[in-house]
Amino acid sequence: MEEDEYVSRPEISNRRVTAADIARSLGLSRATVGFVLNETPGQTISEQTKQRVFAEAERLGYRPHTAARALASGRTRIVLVVLPDWPLDFSLRRNLEEASLALDEAGYSLITYTPHPTGQARPLWETLAPDVALSMVGRFSQQQVDSMRRAGVRAMVPDPDQVDADEYPEEGPVLQVQHLARLGHCRIAFAESADPRIADLVALRHSRARQAAEELLLPAPVALSVNLGDDSASDAVRKAVSAGVTAIAAYNDEVAAALVGAALRAGIAVPQQLSVVGHDDAPIASIVEPQLSTVRIDTAGLGRYLAALALSAAEGHSPPATIPQTQLVLVERASTLPHT
Repeated sequence: MEEDEYVSRPEISNRRVTAADIARSLGLSRATVGFVLNETPGQTISEQTKQRVFAEAERLGYRPHTAARALASGRTRIVLVVLPDWPLDFSLRRNLEEASLALDEAGYSLITYTPHPTGQARPLWETLAPDVALSMVGRFSQQQVDSMRRAGVRAMVPDPDQVDADEYPEEGPVLQVQHLARLGHCRIAFAESADPRIADLVALRHSRARQAAEELLLPAPVALSVNLGDDSASDAVRKAVSAGVTAIAAYNDEVAAALVGAALRAGIAVPQQLSVVGHDDAPIASIVEPQLSTVRIDTAGLGRYLAALALSAAEGHSPPATIPQTQLVLVERASTLPHT
């Protein structure tokens, strides 16, 4: 098969169509085609020639060689989001969806990576060489920072060289406790998730609930634990009732829904005998009956904020000034009532 024949019918070959193929097909120089495809500034190439090049590139099925462009520019336009080893719940999914959309609009690709404590796989930042590595929770460990720097990662968020990096606040439990206290509940419990992967976040939310109760001069919340894979929600409800608890603040809406179901099965009326408030305003909050009072987080706004952080690090701009997660709202539904 002649080379010109391949150029006119690229579908019969698996070889990648190159700029040289386009140049041969049009009888133009390789440099001219390269200038057009790369939109190189400062060139005096006619609009007619540009349109011919673009049309022929489309006809032949030309696709830019991303790796070559990255090698030439020193940038991959990849943001690697390093996730904690957590279940991918509603809030986290929404954060990632919005961040991915915002980054795509700016010409970047979002890729997620979850390092596992016992994992032996090579860190993904060594393979991808992302422009930015972004941690969803807290700072990177020093070992991770050293590994990323050896791999040539250009920027990290939070910046390991910045002492006062922003932290994502956990004020949702404060709103939960304040809501229940306004309704006259004095004996409150905090229901944790028993999932060991999120133990640190659970402990943080429980700590904030204790602080909120203390500030309101209430007893420390009774600690409950719920594993969504067994009947521990029933045990938690029995423990709460025996301790005189009239309201429960749950780690998230799934835990809250499990408690509501367990209470109703035990003949305990929700909210007449036991008020329950969730966290996140996940879809399940408005599906269960009674519908859950909950804390709504601006998950979409937080996702865009994370994208803005990554873009500011990639392009050297000032980071965004505010964190949307501080914009929390207590959504009052049927699962909470004033204590009588």
